[in-house]
Amino acid sequence: MLSFSLRSIIWLVVYLFFILAPLLALLSGSLPPARDFWTEFSVALGYAGLAMMGLQFGLTARFRYVTEPWGEDVIYHFHRRISLIAVGLVIAHPLILFVVRPELLALLNSIDAPWRARFAALSTYSLIALVIMAIWRVELKIRYEIWHLSHIILAVVAVVAGILHMVGWGFYLDDPLKRALWIGLILFWLALLVYIRVVKPLFILRRPYRIVEVRKERGDTTTLVMQPEGHSGFRFVPGQFAWLTLWGSPFKITGHPFSLSSSAEANDGRVEMSIRNLGDFTQQIPSVPVGQRVYLDGPYGAFTVGNPADMHVLIAGGVGITPMMSILRTFADRGDSRPVILLYGSKDWESITFREELETLQRRLNLKVVHVLADPPADWQGERGFITADVFRRHLPPPFADHEYFICGPNVMMDAIEKALSEMGVPLEKYHSERYNFA
Repeated sequence: MLSFSLRSIIWLVVYLFFILAPLLALLSGSLPPARDFWTEFSVALGYAGLAMMGLQFGLTARFRYVTEPWGEDVIYHFHRRISLIAVGLVIAHPLILFVVRPELLALLNSIDAPWRARFAALSTYSLIALVIMAIWRVELKIRYEIWHLSHIILAVVAVVAGILHMVGWGFYLDDPLKRALWIGLILFWLALLVYIRVVKPLFILRRPYRIVEVRKERGDTTTLVMQPEGHSGFRFVPGQFAWLTLWGSPFKITGHPFSLSSSAEANDGRVEMSIRNLGDFTQQIPSVPVGQRVYLDGPYGAFTVGNPADMHVLIAGGVGITPMMSILRTFADRGDSRPVILLYGSKDWESITFREELETLQRRLNLKVVHVLADPPADWQGERGFITADVFRRHLPPPFADHEYFICGPNVMMDAIEKALSEMGVPLEKYHSERYNFA
């Protein structure tokens, strides 16, 4: 089996090939009449942007063998960044043409413009809307489910309109080899879309789960206990997550990613997700009835304990405790005696999710739990405020670079902790973050 590093390199090469192939094709075969540099440069940018847009379907397809070396969250964040680059390339294409050939500004008149120009405008406007909604979804107060559906529609419209624009101009498509290349790319993109929306949901549909327990936890958190129905379930590594479809079938557009909070040693396929009420989709979780059929797509994620270290430091904020609980419960079931420190930031004493169980786990494991309270009671003798470098220095033995760190919680907290670890001389490869904001 290929190592993670080798697989990473192979997939990066494959990704670059699909982006650069259209540009290399421009230089092969029979060539159309030469044009000025800036015109050809703008066309190259447009082709590269369109190729990147088409590949976005593959980045979000959740191919486990592809995402495993990096983790699903890294792939999704890369998808967001590369989408901005693709949009920039696509927009730069007409802007350059308008500068070097001002007469083309007449194409902005959608009434008189030829249909190939209208498709170019439709693709560009769809991309601009897609980016605005993605970056400012929270500020615009767009529900995640509505955003996700519109995101998919706008992406499909942008790619299809871009392809029709390219076919309409057809300047570089007279050569049979170039036509074959673009036909192949288009069929590949369509196959990715069919896999995501038809083939994969069919497999998930055949492996349903049933809610067998709905358990109320501290901190406005609810645990869903799910039992596989008619199959053995899946094996996962503690720290991983899965996509949950709670209402409806796997063909539903939107699923929601949640960490698995149960032990990976459960031998009956039963899994748990502990979900905090954040006022969106999550506010429905406490009302889920026992017996409800649900669907899980997983496991995913590279937020897992595996690298050798003298000590593992788990750093959780709020509901970021859920993957940490999976790690600790698994260690307990395996009789793992490695030293672990959990630094757990919470609002107050009463809202500490799994507080009582953590006290029990300290007796079963070589575990030290340090609670850090933002609003502690008057007689509190522990850490106050937020998890900082000073907190690390008070509770972690040096050298700090010898420990392995796992961070999960609100983005602001994780950013601050990563900065603190960097200032303490902890190398980047020694700390791992899990961010579930895939929007």
